[in-house]
Amino acid sequence: MIWSFADPLYGVRLVGGENRCEGRVELWKDGQWGTVCDDHWKKEIATMVCQELRCGPVMKTPAGRLYYQSCLVQHIWNPMCQGTELTLAECEEDVVDCDNHEEDAGAICGVPLHLEGTRLVNGPGPCTGRVEVKYAGEWGTVCNEDWNLQDAKVLCHELGCGRPLLTKGSCKKDQQGRGEIWLSQVKCRGSEASLRDCPTAPVGENNCTHYDDVWVQCEEPFALRLVDGGDKCSGRVEVFHKGLWGSVCNDGWGEKEDQVVCQEMKCGKALLQKSGTRKRFGLGKGQIWLDDVSCKGKEASLKQCQHRLWGRHDCTHREDVSVVCSGMLEDYGEPRLGWGVTFLSSA
Repeated sequence: MIWSFADPLYGVRLVGGENRCEGRVELWKDGQWGTVCDDHWKKEIATMVCQELRCGPVMKTPAGRLYYQSCLVQHIWNPMCQGTELTLAECEEDVVDCDNHEEDAGAICGVPLHLEGTRLVNGPGPCTGRVEVKYAGEWGTVCNEDWNLQDAKVLCHELGCGRPLLTKGSCKKDQQGRGEIWLSQVKCRGSEASLRDCPTAPVGENNCTHYDDVWVQCEEPFALRLVDGGDKCSGRVEVFHKGLWGSVCNDGWGEKEDQVVCQEMKCGKALLQKSGTRKRFGLGKGQIWLDDVSCKGKEASLKQCQHRLWGRHDCTHREDVSVVCSGMLEDYGEPRLGWGVTFLSSA
Protein backbone atom coordinates (compact mmCIF):
# COMPACT_ATOMS: atom_id res chain seq x y z
CA MET A 1 0.00 0.00 0.00
CA ILE A 2 1.38 3.43 -0.95
CA TRP A 3 0.62 6.21 1.49
CA SER A 4 0.22 9.88 0.64
CA PHE A 5 -0.61 12.14 3.58
CA ALA A 6 -1.75 15.23 1.73
CA ASP A 7 -3.40 17.57 4.20
CA PRO A 8 -1.76 21.00 3.52
CA LEU A 9 -2.50 22.08 7.08
CA TYR A 10 0.43 19.98 8.21
CA GLY A 11 2.92 21.64 5.84
CA VAL A 12 4.91 18.45 5.39
CA ARG A 13 4.21 14.85 4.44
CA LEU A 14 5.97 11.56 3.83
CA VAL A 15 4.84 9.70 0.72
CA GLY A 16 5.62 6.45 -1.03
CA GLY A 17 6.27 4.43 2.14
CA GLU A 18 4.32 1.67 3.82
CA ASN A 19 2.64 4.06 6.27
CA ARG A 20 2.21 7.78 6.87
CA CYS A 21 5.40 7.91 8.95
CA GLU A 22 7.74 6.72 6.19
CA GLY A 23 8.62 7.96 2.73
CA ARG A 24 9.96 10.75 0.59
CA VAL A 25 9.74 14.15 2.29
CA GLU A 26 7.45 16.67 0.61
CA LEU A 27 6.90 20.24 1.78
CA TRP A 28 3.82 22.44 1.22
CA LYS A 29 5.00 25.96 0.48
CA ASP A 30 3.75 28.86 -1.63
CA GLY A 31 0.62 26.91 -2.47
CA GLN A 32 2.31 23.81 -3.88
CA TRP A 33 3.93 20.56 -2.85
CA GLY A 34 7.60 20.01 -3.53
CA THR A 35 10.24 17.47 -2.62
CA VAL A 36 13.16 18.32 -0.36
CA CYS A 37 16.75 18.34 -1.62
CA ASP A 38 19.10 16.28 0.56
CA ASP A 39 21.93 18.87 0.52
CA HIS A 40 21.31 19.92 4.14
CA TRP A 41 19.33 16.86 5.19
CA LYS A 42 20.39 15.30 8.50
CA LYS A 43 18.92 13.40 11.42
CA GLU A 44 18.11 16.53 13.44
CA ILE A 45 15.90 17.90 10.64
CA ALA A 46 14.27 14.51 10.09
CA THR A 47 13.49 14.44 13.82
CA MET A 48 11.61 17.73 13.46
CA VAL A 49 9.59 16.28 10.57
CA CYS A 50 8.71 13.17 12.59
CA GLN A 51 7.53 15.34 15.48
CA GLU A 52 5.55 17.62 13.15
CA LEU A 53 3.72 14.59 11.76
CA ARG A 54 3.07 13.25 15.28
CA CYS A 55 5.03 10.11 14.47
CA GLY A 56 7.53 8.30 16.65
CA PRO A 57 11.28 9.05 16.76
CA VAL A 58 13.32 9.12 13.56
CA MET A 59 14.80 5.73 12.76
CA LYS A 60 16.50 6.25 9.39
CA THR A 61 17.02 9.00 6.79
CA PRO A 62 17.15 7.09 3.47
CA ALA A 63 17.34 8.67 0.06
CA GLY A 64 13.92 9.70 -1.22
CA ARG A 65 14.54 7.98 -4.55
CA LEU A 66 13.79 4.68 -2.81
CA TYR A 67 10.13 5.68 -2.71
CA TYR A 68 7.45 6.07 -5.32
CA GLN A 69 7.79 9.34 -7.25
CA SER A 70 4.66 11.17 -8.35
CA CYS A 71 4.92 12.94 -11.70
CA LEU A 72 2.65 15.64 -10.27
CA VAL A 73 5.30 16.90 -7.84
CA GLN A 74 7.89 18.90 -9.76
CA HIS A 75 9.18 21.60 -7.42
CA ILE A 76 12.26 20.95 -5.28
CA TRP A 77 12.82 22.84 -2.02
CA ASN A 78 16.18 23.13 -0.25
CA PRO A 79 15.48 24.14 3.38
CA MET A 80 18.46 25.15 5.52
CA CYS A 81 17.49 24.77 9.19
CA GLN A 82 19.29 26.30 12.19
CA GLY A 83 17.85 23.96 14.83
CA THR A 84 15.52 26.49 16.48
CA GLU A 85 12.60 25.97 14.09
CA LEU A 86 9.49 24.04 15.09
CA THR A 87 8.41 23.12 11.56
CA LEU A 88 10.22 22.45 8.31
CA ALA A 89 8.38 25.34 6.64
CA GLU A 90 10.06 27.80 9.04
CA CYS A 91 13.56 26.95 7.77
CA GLU A 92 15.30 29.40 5.45
CA GLU A 93 15.41 28.52 1.76
CA ASP A 94 18.82 27.86 0.20
CA VAL A 95 19.69 27.80 -3.49
CA VAL A 96 18.57 24.49 -4.96
CA ASP A 97 21.55 22.43 -6.04
CA CYS A 98 19.60 19.27 -6.80
CA ASP A 99 19.10 18.68 -10.51
CA ASN A 100 16.44 15.98 -10.21
CA HIS A 101 14.51 13.81 -7.81
CA GLU A 102 17.40 11.39 -7.44
CA GLU A 103 18.55 13.62 -4.57
CA ASP A 104 15.21 13.80 -2.74
CA ALA A 105 15.38 13.44 1.05
CA GLY A 106 13.55 10.63 2.84
CA ALA A 107 12.69 9.71 6.42
CA ILE A 108 11.51 6.69 8.38
CA CYS A 109 9.82 7.60 11.65
CA GLY A 110 8.43 5.27 14.26
CA VAL A 111 4.72 4.58 13.81
CA PRO A 112 2.80 5.65 16.93
CA LEU A 113 0.92 2.75 18.46
CA HIS A 114 -2.82 3.06 18.92
CA LEU A 115 -2.65 1.83 22.49
CA GLU A 116 -5.72 2.47 24.58
CA GLY A 117 -4.04 2.06 27.94
CA THR A 118 -1.12 0.71 29.94
CA ARG A 119 -1.04 -0.84 33.40
CA LEU A 120 0.88 -3.02 35.86
CA VAL A 121 -1.13 -5.94 37.24
CA ASN A 122 -0.83 -8.83 39.67
CA GLY A 123 1.58 -6.89 41.89
CA PRO A 124 1.29 -5.45 45.41
CA GLY A 125 0.35 -1.99 44.13
CA PRO A 126 -0.26 0.13 41.02
CA CYS A 127 3.48 0.65 40.46
CA THR A 128 4.60 -2.99 40.44
CA GLY A 129 3.44 -5.89 38.33
CA ARG A 130 3.17 -7.50 34.92
CA VAL A 131 3.18 -5.00 32.06
CA GLU A 132 -0.02 -4.96 30.04
CA VAL A 133 -1.24 -2.72 27.22
CA LYS A 134 -4.73 -2.35 25.85
CA TYR A 135 -5.12 -2.69 22.09
CA ALA A 136 -8.32 -3.09 20.04
CA GLY A 137 -10.30 -3.16 23.28
CA GLU A 138 -8.36 -6.06 24.78
CA TRP A 139 -5.60 -6.17 27.38
CA GLY A 140 -2.45 -8.13 26.46
CA THR A 141 1.08 -8.58 27.72
CA VAL A 142 4.50 -7.33 26.59
CA CYS A 143 7.37 -9.67 25.66
CA ASN A 144 10.78 -9.11 27.25
CA GLU A 145 12.60 -9.34 23.90
CA ASP A 146 14.80 -6.18 23.75
CA TRP A 147 13.06 -4.79 26.88
CA ASN A 148 15.39 -2.82 29.18
CA LEU A 149 15.47 -0.08 31.82
CA GLN A 150 14.90 2.65 29.21
CA ASP A 151 11.56 1.06 28.32
CA ALA A 152 10.71 0.63 32.00
CA LYS A 153 11.55 4.30 32.62
CA VAL A 154 9.01 5.42 30.03
CA LEU A 155 6.35 3.10 31.44
CA CYS A 156 6.89 4.16 35.05
CA HIS A 157 6.68 7.83 34.07
CA GLU A 158 3.53 7.22 32.03
CA LEU A 159 1.85 5.55 35.02
CA GLY A 160 2.73 8.41 37.36
CA CYS A 161 5.21 6.29 39.32
CA GLY A 162 8.84 6.97 40.19
CA ARG A 163 12.00 5.60 38.59
CA PRO A 164 12.22 1.92 37.66
CA LEU A 165 13.75 -0.25 40.37
CA LEU A 166 13.48 -3.65 38.70
CA THR A 167 12.53 -5.08 35.34
CA LYS A 168 12.63 -8.72 34.40
CA GLY A 169 11.13 -11.35 32.16
CA SER A 170 10.64 -15.07 32.60
CA CYS A 171 7.81 -14.50 35.04
CA LYS A 172 6.91 -17.14 37.59
CA LYS A 173 3.88 -19.15 36.65
CA ASP A 174 1.57 -17.23 38.99
CA GLN A 175 2.81 -13.95 37.46
CA GLN A 176 2.23 -14.88 33.81
CA GLY A 177 -0.60 -13.42 31.80
CA ARG A 178 -3.13 -15.03 29.52
CA GLY A 179 -4.47 -14.24 26.11
CA GLU A 180 -2.74 -11.92 23.65
CA ILE A 181 0.92 -10.91 23.70
CA TRP A 182 0.65 -7.53 22.01
CA LEU A 183 4.13 -6.02 22.03
CA SER A 184 7.72 -7.17 21.55
CA GLN A 185 11.02 -5.55 20.59
CA VAL A 186 10.09 -2.31 22.38
CA LYS A 187 12.92 0.18 21.86
CA CYS A 188 12.41 3.39 23.85
CA ARG A 189 15.08 6.04 24.22
CA GLY A 190 13.81 6.90 27.70
CA SER A 191 12.52 10.39 26.93
CA GLU A 192 9.19 9.38 25.37
CA ALA A 193 5.97 10.32 27.16
CA SER A 194 4.34 6.94 26.53
CA LEU A 195 5.05 3.43 25.29
CA ARG A 196 2.95 4.31 22.24
CA ASP A 197 5.75 6.64 21.14
CA CYS A 198 8.40 3.90 21.14
CA PRO A 199 9.31 1.76 18.11
CA THR A 200 8.17 -1.87 18.39
CA ALA A 201 7.63 -4.90 16.26
CA PRO A 202 4.18 -4.92 14.59
CA VAL A 203 1.46 -5.39 17.18
CA GLY A 204 0.79 -9.06 17.85
CA GLU A 205 3.69 -10.30 15.72
CA ASN A 206 6.17 -12.18 17.92
CA ASN A 207 7.43 -15.63 18.86
CA CYS A 208 7.01 -15.14 22.60
CA THR A 209 5.16 -17.12 25.23
CA HIS A 210 3.78 -15.85 28.53
CA TYR A 211 6.95 -17.15 30.15
CA ASP A 212 8.52 -14.05 28.54
CA ASP A 213 6.02 -11.55 29.98
CA VAL A 214 7.70 -8.39 31.32
CA TRP A 215 7.49 -7.60 35.03
CA VAL A 216 8.38 -4.10 36.27
CA GLN A 217 8.77 -2.55 39.69
CA CYS A 218 8.64 1.26 39.77
CA GLU A 219 9.31 3.51 42.71
CA GLU A 220 6.05 4.22 44.52
CA PRO A 221 4.73 7.78 44.33
CA PHE A 222 5.02 9.31 47.78
CA ALA A 223 1.83 10.51 49.43
CA LEU A 224 1.24 11.91 52.91
CA ARG A 225 -1.92 12.69 54.83
CA LEU A 226 -3.19 13.61 58.31
CA VAL A 227 -6.29 11.65 59.32
CA ASP A 228 -9.00 11.62 62.00
CA GLY A 229 -8.37 15.26 62.90
CA GLY A 230 -11.41 16.70 61.15
CA ASP A 231 -9.16 18.71 58.84
CA LYS A 232 -6.26 18.04 56.48
CA CYS A 233 -3.93 20.01 58.76
CA SER A 234 -4.36 17.93 61.89
CA GLY A 235 -4.32 14.26 62.70
CA ARG A 236 -2.46 11.01 62.67
CA VAL A 237 0.37 10.89 60.12
CA GLU A 238 -0.07 8.29 57.38
CA VAL A 239 2.03 7.59 54.29
CA PHE A 240 1.17 5.66 51.13
CA HIS A 241 3.30 2.71 50.01
CA LYS A 242 2.65 -0.43 47.92
CA GLY A 243 -0.98 0.56 47.46
CA LEU A 244 -1.67 0.87 51.21
CA TRP A 245 -1.86 3.68 53.75
CA GLY A 246 0.09 3.09 56.95
CA SER A 247 1.13 4.98 60.06
CA VAL A 248 4.48 6.33 61.26
CA CYS A 249 6.15 5.38 64.57
CA ASN A 250 7.22 8.18 66.92
CA ASP A 251 10.68 6.73 67.68
CA GLY A 252 13.11 9.61 67.16
CA TRP A 253 10.31 11.92 66.03
CA GLY A 254 10.58 15.58 67.06
CA GLU A 255 10.28 19.23 66.12
CA LYS A 256 12.02 19.06 62.75
CA GLU A 257 9.88 16.16 61.57
CA ASP A 258 6.70 17.98 62.64
CA GLN A 259 7.66 21.06 60.67
CA VAL A 260 8.49 19.08 57.52
CA VAL A 261 5.04 17.49 57.62
CA CYS A 262 3.24 20.82 58.08
CA GLN A 263 5.28 22.41 55.29
CA GLU A 264 4.61 19.53 52.90
CA MET A 265 0.88 19.69 53.66
CA LYS A 266 0.95 23.49 53.15
CA CYS A 267 -0.54 23.89 56.61
CA GLY A 268 1.65 26.58 58.13
CA LYS A 269 3.69 25.96 61.27
CA ALA A 270 3.70 22.98 63.62
CA LEU A 271 2.08 23.65 67.02
CA LEU A 272 2.42 22.10 70.44
CA GLN A 273 -0.01 19.28 71.05
CA LYS A 274 -2.15 19.52 74.15
CA SER A 275 -2.43 16.59 76.51
CA GLY A 276 -4.65 13.88 75.07
CA THR A 277 -4.34 15.06 71.48
CA ARG A 278 -2.83 11.79 70.30
CA LYS A 279 -5.58 9.87 71.99
CA ARG A 280 -8.17 12.12 70.32
CA PHE A 281 -6.86 11.17 66.89
CA GLY A 282 -7.08 7.50 67.72
CA LEU A 283 -4.85 4.57 66.85
CA GLY A 284 -4.09 3.49 63.33
CA LYS A 285 -4.81 0.04 61.95
CA GLY A 286 -2.90 -2.24 59.69
CA GLN A 287 0.56 -1.40 58.40
CA ILE A 288 3.16 0.71 60.20
CA TRP A 289 5.35 1.89 57.35
CA LEU A 290 8.03 4.14 58.86
CA ASP A 291 10.17 4.13 61.99
CA ASP A 292 13.19 6.12 63.21
CA VAL A 293 12.42 9.03 60.87
CA SER A 294 15.12 11.71 60.99
CA CYS A 295 14.77 15.08 59.21
CA LYS A 296 17.08 18.09 59.06
CA GLY A 297 14.09 20.43 58.98
CA LYS A 298 14.64 21.92 55.53
CA GLU A 299 13.31 19.01 53.47
CA ALA A 300 10.42 19.76 51.12
CA SER A 301 8.89 16.35 51.80
CA LEU A 302 8.99 13.65 54.43
CA LYS A 303 10.21 11.25 51.72
CA GLN A 304 13.56 13.08 51.76
CA CYS A 305 14.15 12.30 55.43
CA GLN A 306 16.11 9.27 56.60
CA HIS A 307 14.26 6.28 58.05
CA ARG A 308 14.43 2.53 58.40
CA LEU A 309 13.51 0.32 55.47
CA TRP A 310 9.82 0.47 54.61
CA GLY A 311 7.82 -1.72 57.00
CA ARG A 312 10.75 -2.30 59.39
CA HIS A 313 9.88 -1.20 62.95
CA ASP A 314 9.57 -2.28 66.59
CA CYS A 315 6.40 -0.28 67.34
CA THR A 316 2.70 -0.71 68.03
CA HIS A 317 -0.06 1.67 66.98
CA ARG A 318 0.11 3.23 70.46
CA GLU A 319 3.25 4.95 69.13
CA ASP A 320 1.65 6.40 65.98
CA VAL A 321 2.77 9.96 65.24
CA SER A 322 0.22 12.77 65.12
CA VAL A 323 0.71 16.38 64.07
CA VAL A 324 -1.19 19.63 64.58
CA CYS A 325 -0.39 22.51 62.21
CA SER A 326 -1.41 26.16 62.48
CA GLY A 327 -3.65 25.92 59.43
CA MET A 328 -6.06 23.66 61.28
CA LEU A 329 -6.24 25.91 64.33
CA GLU A 330 -7.09 28.94 62.18
CA ASP A 331 -9.87 27.05 60.40
CA TYR A 332 -11.46 25.94 63.66
CA GLY A 333 -11.11 29.26 65.41
CA GLU A 334 -8.98 27.85 68.21
CA PRO A 335 -6.65 30.31 69.96
CA ARG A 336 -3.13 30.83 68.65
CA LEU A 337 -0.27 30.13 71.04
CA GLY A 338 0.99 33.57 71.96
CA TRP A 339 4.69 32.70 72.18
CA GLY A 340 5.00 31.96 68.47
CA VAL A 341 5.99 28.72 66.85
CA THR A 342 6.33 25.63 68.96
CA PHE A 343 6.54 22.01 68.00
CA LEU A 344 5.00 18.68 68.80
CA SER A 345 6.34 16.44 71.44
CA SER A 346 7.61 13.04 70.24
CA ALA A 347 6.44 11.30 73.41
